[in-house]
Amino acid sequence: MTQEELIPLILNKDERAFTLLYDMYSKSLFSVISNLLKETEDAEDTLQEVFVKIWKSIDSYSASKGRLYTWMLNIARNSAIDKLRSKGFNNSKKNLSDENFVNLLEDSNNQNNRIDTIGILEFVKKLKPKCVQIIELLFFQGYTQQEASDELEIPLGTVKTHNRNCINDLRTYLKV
Repeated sequence: MTQEELIPLILNKDERAFTLLYDMYSKSLFSVISNLLKETEDAEDTLQEVFVKIWKSIDSYSASKGRLYTWMLNIARNSAIDKLRSKGFNNSKKNLSDENFVNLLEDSNNQNNRIDTIGILEFVKKLKPKCVQIIELLFFQGYTQQEASDELEIPLGTVKTHNRNCINDLRTYLKV
């Protein structure tokens, strides 16, 4: 089933459509979420919340503004960032056991593998080094534009401009 065939079914709240939607997109959305949250359990919980948000807010999706996948990807990424910034999440991570430190090290070694599972890494690597750096911070590590500005020690406006230009370059590579 194509995305164009799926959208009307979702808008009509067809339960089969939810299953198809999940089957088509859950792996790639999970990769993005787990890349930000690191812990599998947190990523799984967030993925479930993301699909509920998608299902409840599908009426706000507009094909004229972009692809369904892009819209869902933004929901997933924003949900993961919201989870990272939540007070409860931060408090739960303050007292980590030594087992968690081993998992954190292993997870950081697998970051490229998780990014590559959605196929975007090869395209990001084609960008200018500054673009790779900005996309890494903003999209794969969950930094805000202000945090990226501070980290890179460049003005916020420059980060915004580079981000916009880099995303346009990435779109060009993805269209080829």
